[in-house]
Amino acid sequence: MLKYVGLVLSGLTRKKLRTTLTFLSLAAAFTLLGLLQAVGVLFSGASDFLGASRLITQASTSFTQPLPMRMMGIIESVDGIDAVSHSQFFGGQYGEARGFFPQFAVNPRLLKATYSEWVMPDDQWRAFQLTRDGAIVGRNIAEQYGWKIGDVVPLNSFIWTKSDGSRLWEWRIVGIFDGKDDEWQKRTSLMYLNYGQFDEGRAPGARGLAGVFVVRVTDPSNAEKVAAAIDAKFANSSDETKTQSEQEFQVSFARQLGNIGLIVNLITGMVFFSILFLTGVAMNQAVRERIPELAVLKCLGFKDRQVMWLVLSECFALCVIGATAGMLIASAAVQLPIIQSAIPVSVGGTVWLVAGACVIALTLLVGLPPAMTAQRLKIVDALAGRTGDSSFELALRKAIEWPAMGWRWVMGRSVRPAEADA
Repeated sequence: MLKYVGLVLSGLTRKKLRTTLTFLSLAAAFTLLGLLQAVGVLFSGASDFLGASRLITQASTSFTQPLPMRMMGIIESVDGIDAVSHSQFFGGQYGEARGFFPQFAVNPRLLKATYSEWVMPDDQWRAFQLTRDGAIVGRNIAEQYGWKIGDVVPLNSFIWTKSDGSRLWEWRIVGIFDGKDDEWQKRTSLMYLNYGQFDEGRAPGARGLAGVFVVRVTDPSNAEKVAAAIDAKFANSSDETKTQSEQEFQVSFARQLGNIGLIVNLITGMVFFSILFLTGVAMNQAVRERIPELAVLKCLGFKDRQVMWLVLSECFALCVIGATAGMLIASAAVQLPIIQSAIPVSVGGTVWLVAGACVIALTLLVGLPPAMTAQRLKIVDALAGRTGDSSFELALRKAIEWPAMGWRWVMGRSVRPAEADA
C-alpha cells in the first residue's frame, strides 16, 4: 500500500491553492467541532466524577428559591446522615473587566465536613472559621488573578445588596485550596465566602436564609432512602423540598441554561453539512480534471478497483490531515487560561472518537461518489472527453432543480384556471 502514497500525494498537490483552501476549511471546521463536542461532553458528564455520598436539598419549586436555616436541624435528625452544610450562591463580579467565577457563602466548619475533597492546611481552615470577612479560593483562580493570602478582593454582587444599599463586598483571602486528585484540581476555579459576614451584611429581609443544603450520607447505597425521608419531613408545608443526588443537581443546574446537548449537536450537524458540501465539490472537481490521467493509469494496468481506492485514499488523507490539525488547535485552545478559568473543558478521548467517526463518514460521503465514477470510467470515453456527469454532480443538480421544478408546477396549477377563464 505504501507504493501508492506518492500517487495520493501528487493528486493532493496538483492544485496547491485549492488543496490549501480545502485544508484550511477542514481545519477550521474540526476546530469548531472539537470545541463544541468538548463542551457537550463536559455538560453531559461533568457530574460523573462526583461522589454518590452527597445529596442536595433545594426548594421543590426551584433551586433559586431560598430555604430558612431552621430546616438544617430537622434534616440532621434524619437517620443515615453523616453531616449537613448549607450553601448560598453569591454571584459576584471582580474588577473592571467584570471577571466572573462561582462564589458560595458557606459555614467554614461544615464545608470541611461535607467536602473532604478540598485539600488545605489546617491553619488556613482555622483562619477561615475565625475571620468574619474571610474567603478561600481555588488554586486555579488564585493563579489566574495572582492572588495570595492576605489580599482583599472586592466583589460586586448582581444578586445581593448590603444593608446600606451597596452591592460592593470585600473579602479577605485566608486560604488557597487544592483538589484531592487531578479531576478535582481542574475544578478549583471557585471561591468560598464566610457566611457570617454575608448573612450579617445583607438586607434584613434576606437574613437567615440558605440556598441549598448539602447532605453527606453515611452509606451511599441508602442515598435514595435518605432523600425520600428528608422530603417527607417537609411534605405539605410552606417549605417543601426536593432532595436529589449531587450528580442530578448538577445536571439540573446545567439545564437551566438550555438543552446544551441538543444545541451542540445541532451546531455540529450544521458544521458537518458545510464541510461535506465544500469538500465534496472540491473532490469532485479534482477528479473531473484528472479524468484523462485516470484513464492513462488504467492503460498502464491499474485495475478499476485500484483507481477507485486511489481516489478514496486521496479524500481520506485530506480529511485526516485537516481534522488532525483542527483537533490539535482545539486541544491547545481549551488550555488557554481565559477558557480554563471560565469552564474546565478538555478535548479528551471521547471528543477524538467523535472526530474520527466524522472523518470516516465524511470520507465515505464525499469520496465514494467520485471514486465510483473513476472506477466505472471507460478508457475510450475518458480519452475522447465523453465523461458525463459524476454521481455527486447528478445529486447536486437534482437537489437544485427539484425545488425549482416544484415551484413551476405549483405556479402552473395556479395559472391554469385563469387561463381557462380567458
